[in-house]
Amino acid sequence: MINFRIVRHLWLFLAVAEEKNYGRAAKRLGMSQPPLTAQIKILEQSLKLKLFERSQRGTQLTPAGAAILPAVRKFADQLERLELAVQEVLSGHAGLLTIGAISHAMMDVLPPLLERLKAQRPGLSVSVREIDSADAVLALESGDIDLAFARLEDNLGPTIQSIPMPQDRVAVALPRTHPLAAASRVRLASLAEEQMVMFSRQISPAFYDSLIAACQANGFSPRILHEVRSVASQLAFVGCRQGIALVPSTLKKAAPDTVVLRPLKEDLEVIATSMAWDTRRSNPLVSYVVETVSSMVAVQKGRRTTAKARARA
Repeated sequence: MINFRIVRHLWLFLAVAEEKNYGRAAKRLGMSQPPLTAQIKILEQSLKLKLFERSQRGTQLTPAGAAILPAVRKFADQLERLELAVQEVLSGHAGLLTIGAISHAMMDVLPPLLERLKAQRPGLSVSVREIDSADAVLALESGDIDLAFARLEDNLGPTIQSIPMPQDRVAVALPRTHPLAAASRVRLASLAEEQMVMFSRQISPAFYDSLIAACQANGFSPRILHEVRSVASQLAFVGCRQGIALVPSTLKKAAPDTVVLRPLKEDLEVIATSMAWDTRRSNPLVSYVVETVSSMVAVQKGRRTTAKARARA
């Protein structure tokens, strides 16, 4: 049987651990500090663990507190999902789908998909969270998300299936005042001496490696000035004249006024965004989205094939 008192105590523990201060945690929780302190002591007695130490640096986790923090965070996240699902049922919605997506997919791939789902399944609620490509498979396998839109490698494991989205061309993001900004297209080799803002390898190893390989195939190793966590950060750094960046060309509309995107003369083959799901979990909503995305991808590929044929003609 669920011990709901422990559940509440764990929620309080998480607030103190994240705020590193009993006063701030109490304010966040909408309660006074003395009862919060007392509840944490009750939790420590129940678990037979000391969770916090107070010092001049503030409230710090003990090794035991740090050890349980990841599990408590995951538990709290699952509770929030449960609460959201209950609210959706009470409001008459037909189901809840949780999607994890990299920032590029949230700006490019997801908006038209969500519009289509809203039109076809008005009772469906979709929760979107930002993830890193490196964490996508683990999030699917743990059940934290139902679908992932990320840059994935080929070997995803026996239970993970994926559908590659249409390949996007790579463009170079430049400060508007950069000499190459006046060019209609930019040769990749001409960037050999430029300082670059790269997508961190920890976030998307496959994408990072494919870009490095493309540069090396064109005779140089990129001079990396910054590694960042999102394409939005790449554009922001370029706008601050902190280098140039290789980004998907579909980000043109998202670029700030201080940044221009110019297509490369080379058609680089890099890791495209894929939609992935775990086949061990039978979910009719996932099956429906897989079918929907498959048809959208087929239409997009047909349009691109027709456009290329017309260009050759």
